[in-house]
Amino acid sequence: MEYFPAPLEKLVEQFARLPGIGGKSAQRLAFYMLGLPEEEAKEFADAILDAKRSVTCCPVCQNFTAGGLCPICASPKRDSSTICVVADPRDVAAIERSREYDGQYHVLHGVISPLNHVGPDDLAIKSLVERVAKGGIQEVIMATNPDTEGEATAMYIARLLKPFDVRVTRLAYGIPVGGHLEFADDATLMRALEGRRDI
Repeated sequence: MEYFPAPLEKLVEQFARLPGIGGKSAQRLAFYMLGLPEEEAKEFADAILDAKRSVTCCPVCQNFTAGGLCPICASPKRDSSTICVVADPRDVAAIERSREYDGQYHVLHGVISPLNHVGPDDLAIKSLVERVAKGGIQEVIMATNPDTEGEATAMYIARLLKPFDVRVTRLAYGIPVGGHLEFADDATLMRALEGRRDI
């Protein structure tokens, strides 16, 4: 039984399709949109359409850009001999927030996941290998998540890059700042011990 007019039901359904949005949140968002003045609702809709039309992938690193090279690839201040490989454009933002990395990136747009029917050909791996094959790259940092798919993707790419005489490293994982050893799982403790360094 429908409680709302069909256009409102459709709006709720569209919001519910967004990741992390349940039925109640979708309803709340739909009601919020109905409460907006028409001009603000139009601005919101136009922003979605404009982003959909104008945001593309950088031809070098596959990160999102509004046409041409992304700001990171275009910057002469970035170290072009180091590439940090990430699964998702959001990962670029996360690493940039640390302000510790000054190299370039390569965004795969996913990870190898046979259960989800995602293979190497579905990712931006070929363009990464082509970048490394051109020369000038000294290190490739694998920054995929430390889960099964992320590890499998990192190992697959490391094997592909072996012939190019480039250093392939993996982000160190371990105990988070403020964490307690007693609550850490075995795999996290193992990674923490492997990634230890001098102080």
